[in-house]
Amino acid sequence: MNQKAILTCALNGVLTNPAQHKVPVTPEEMAAAAKQAFDEGAAIMHVHFRDQRPGMGMLPTWEPSVAAEIAQAIRAACPGVILNQTTGIVGPETSGPIACLHALQPEIAACNAGSLNYLKIKEDGNWAWPPMLFDNPVPKIQTMLDAMAAIGARPEFECFDLGIVRSVDMYVRHGMAASAQYNFVMGVASGMPVDEQALALCVKYARPNAAWQATLIGRAEIWPVHRRAAELGGMLRTGLEDTFYLPDGARAEHNGALIAALATCARQAGREIASPDEARAMLGLTK
Repeated sequence: MNQKAILTCALNGVLTNPAQHKVPVTPEEMAAAAKQAFDEGAAIMHVHFRDQRPGMGMLPTWEPSVAAEIAQAIRAACPGVILNQTTGIVGPETSGPIACLHALQPEIAACNAGSLNYLKIKEDGNWAWPPMLFDNPVPKIQTMLDAMAAIGARPEFECFDLGIVRSVDMYVRHGMAASAQYNFVMGVASGMPVDEQALALCVKYARPNAAWQATLIGRAEIWPVHRRAAELGGMLRTGLEDTFYLPDGARAEHNGALIAALATCARQAGREIASPDEARAMLGLTK
C-alpha cells in the first residue's frame, strides 16, 4: 500500500496584498482559513505573520504577541494540527523570527537553506521590482537552526535551486542539523522552474529517505507537477501563498478549495490522506 500523503497548507505568505487578494491576516481570519484547509485534509499549517494595524496587512510583522495569538486561534480551530512557522527574513537581524519561534512553539520551522537573487522581469524588459538578494549565508542559517533546536522544532530546509538541495547534505554532515527535511521551492522566476524533471533531480540529490515536499508557485502549470510529487511519494503543499488557481483554471475562493484539489492529486496516485497524528508518526515528530 502506498504511504499516506501529508498535506500542508501555506495560508497567506509574505508578499500578497490582502486588499488585492483575499489572504488571511488577523488571528480570526487565519483560524477560519486554517479550518477550511484542515477540514479538507491539511495536517500542517505553514504560517506567516502580518501587520495587524488597519490597512497595513500587506506588511510582515515579527511581533511575538501576534504570533502567539495566531497560533492559539489556529490550534483552537484545528485540534491536533501541526504548525510550521516561517523564519525567512532579509538581512542579518534574526531576533524577530527567533522571538516568534519562542512565542509560537511550532513543531516544524522553515529554514531558508541558501541565498537567492530574487528577480522578476516584465514583458517590456524592466524589473518588476528592484533586484534584491534574499541573503542566507551559513552563519545566519546556523543561528536559525540553533534557535529551532532550542525549542525542539524540526527544520524544514527551503531550497530554491539544486545547489541548495546539495548544500543541505553538507549541513547535516557538518553537524549543523540532526536531520534533513526538504521543501523544493519552484516557480520563483530566478530559482527553479515548476518542472517535473527538476523535481526528479531534487529528489535524486536529497539525502536518502528524507521527507520532502515541493512548493509550486504559478497557475495551471503547477498541478501536473503536484501530481508527479504525489506519485514520487512526497508530502504535498499548496495554499494562497503559492497560487490562486485551481486545476481547471478557476480562481480559488479559499485555502480549503486548494487543499481539496491537492487531496485529489494524492488519491489519484493511490494515496490516502494522513491525519495530524499520522503525520507526526511518519515524520518522527516528538514535540
